[in-house]
Amino acid sequence: MKLQGNSWKYGDNIDTDVIYPSKHLVHFEPEEVAKHAMEGMEDDFHAKISRGDIVVAGRNFGCGSAREQAATALKYAGIGAVLAESFNRAFFRNAINNALPAMEVPGISQAVEEGDQLEVDLVNGMVKNHTKNKELKGNALSEFIMDIVNSGGAINYYRKKVSG
Repeated sequence: MKLQGNSWKYGDNIDTDVIYPSKHLVHFEPEEVAKHAMEGMEDDFHAKISRGDIVVAGRNFGCGSAREQAATALKYAGIGAVLAESFNRAFFRNAINNALPAMEVPGISQAVEEGDQLEVDLVNGMVKNHTKNKELKGNALSEFIMDIVNSGGAINYYRKKVSG
């Protein structure tokens, strides 16, 4: 599975309250949830991005609470994937369970600037920065994780397994 998009760059320790502030936990409609993605960092993030754009971050992306809405807000806003030096484990699982690809890529925060055009190969763990003509090797997503993502999330994946 390959993705392409422009990068949106953030630093280390981006917590879930910045990704999706707790005051919006009362919203459930995807369109409304999307409006508040990254609200703690950037006004109107959802209106600035293009479908398929890629969030790039440093270490410990998604730290803080284990709220699932942090991952779903990014997905509903149209983010194609999140690439980071490392992830909070709860955020990583929430992302995968909601079909938002999340891949650890050592050196990504130094090799990418905001607005760079990226191509991501999730199966092989490769990231091409077309803007800087650089290539990075990340931690490829396993077949099992890709099956969950390609199924549209964990619920759909397990429904298919059960109905078999």
